[in-house]
Amino acid sequence: MDSIKNSHPAFSKSDTSKVNMSNEEWKKYLPEEVYNIARNKGTERAFTGKYYEHKEVGTYYCAACGNPLFSSNGKFESSCGWPSFFEPISKGSILYAPDNNYGMNRTEVMCGRCKAHLGHVFEDGPPPTGLRYCINSVILDFDKAKQASDKYKDGKKTN
Repeated sequence: MDSIKNSHPAFSKSDTSKVNMSNEEWKKYLPEEVYNIARNKGTERAFTGKYYEHKEVGTYYCAACGNPLFSSNGKFESSCGWPSFFEPISKGSILYAPDNNYGMNRTEVMCGRCKAHLGHVFEDGPPPTGLRYCINSVILDFDKAKQASDKYKDGKKTN
């Protein structure tokens, strides 16, 4: 993912402005597996993602644009095969859209900054929200809590 961060002009973990790029532009910057999930609404195989059983404390970001999406405090084990969260890091970090593909009625979740497909949200999660955000690991980037706090040390933000 470091190559994305270093070459992608809109990648930022602090800029909240919306990213509007064509799929052709995205294809130049994103690895094929990230592009397939983010722009083609693909999915990774269940139980294979690097963050499925991930337990470190920190923040999960959109791998396409760097937008903060979820805190590890909101992650839980759902046994669904993908990383699961009961709430996003903020209301604006996620967008929602109906998804009626494959004969199912689901709600798609997308990055609130670049509209990358992340996964789906279901109403069978734990308290306090009752929601289960099922997210593809491929579209997530992660900073450990210590790394995140170091980046804001002395009031200096870095990407």
